[in-house]
Amino acid sequence: MKVSLCVVAYNEEERLPALLQDIAGQTYPKEKIEVLLIDGGSEDGTKQQMEQFAGEHREEYNGIQVLDNPGKILSCGWNVALVHFTGDAILRVDAHSHIPADFVEKNVENLQTGEMVSGGARPVVCEKEDGWSKTLLLAEESLFGSSISSFRRQEERAYVTSLFHGAYRREVFEEVGGFREDLGRTEDNEMHYRIRQKGYRLCMSPDIRSYQYIRPTLKKMCRQKYGNGYWIGLTAGVCPGCLSLYYFVPWAFVGGIALTTIAALFGLYWPALLMWGAYLLLAVVMAVCSVRGEKKSLFQLLLPVLFFLLHISYGVGTWIGLVKMPFWRRTHRTCPSVERVKEQMKHG
Repeated sequence: MKVSLCVVAYNEEERLPALLQDIAGQTYPKEKIEVLLIDGGSEDGTKQQMEQFAGEHREEYNGIQVLDNPGKILSCGWNVALVHFTGDAILRVDAHSHIPADFVEKNVENLQTGEMVSGGARPVVCEKEDGWSKTLLLAEESLFGSSISSFRRQEERAYVTSLFHGAYRREVFEEVGGFREDLGRTEDNEMHYRIRQKGYRLCMSPDIRSYQYIRPTLKKMCRQKYGNGYWIGLTAGVCPGCLSLYYFVPWAFVGGIALTTIAALFGLYWPALLMWGAYLLLAVVMAVCSVRGEKKSLFQLLLPVLFFLLHISYGVGTWIGLVKMPFWRRTHRTCPSVERVKEQMKHG
């Protein structure tokens, strides 16, 4: 099976070299791998690194393409890959990631059992080993601080609703079409929803594993959570079926803060006391669970605060997205890129 391994990147010169080394070290035969490196108009050395990799390794692979992504965002980049890949299957990898040497091989083995879409667990890791970075990692990987998405921690073979680093047979996208280029953070949710609607199943194998690096600072982490929440709010207007209820828990939390605060201003204090008391208790309990078995650090005392900041960032983003959604939906009920990519794949 010929596999097209795709990486979309924008200003990733710090992380990309390590990922390119991961690609070069794959155990699957290189003559059966096509590499697609797609740059979104980076302002650093990202594209130069891609071109250097292509120049040094072109003879080893079944093709290396360095392509431009004029749309800059991931969904546009994935569509560039769909139009240009020549393999029997395409395997998507985020630029801010690490893949083990057997990553491609294990995905191919899963596809060769008859599966049409393959993937595995994707735990998060931190780039640095200092106490603060490890505390940020604890907040991110906690069920309370992040999410219950199966791709983060699934340990058994199962059929799931979404995957992160997925491998897809060509036939899947030929039938389903391309990614919606008007979605900024939820393109995977919407795409996987359409894939499931067509009757395909997303198979997660315990033998497959890849790793995603967390944002290295609290500011960047909160900004990421805000953006995730914002796009959840907008996506609710065009594809509510692709979103699970747990995506809206931070939204409900922020709403609860606003309502109980207003009630307290009018002399009704018990709802606020009840809500804040329950939240504080749960945050402390989850913080204790998160540090169990970990080397202790004073930074870990801040975990309840980190949980709160992540929830607020995500919830505020969702509220703003939902407020803007009715106006945004007027011009985004459908997206032409879905059918455009399908036609381009059909005609080659």
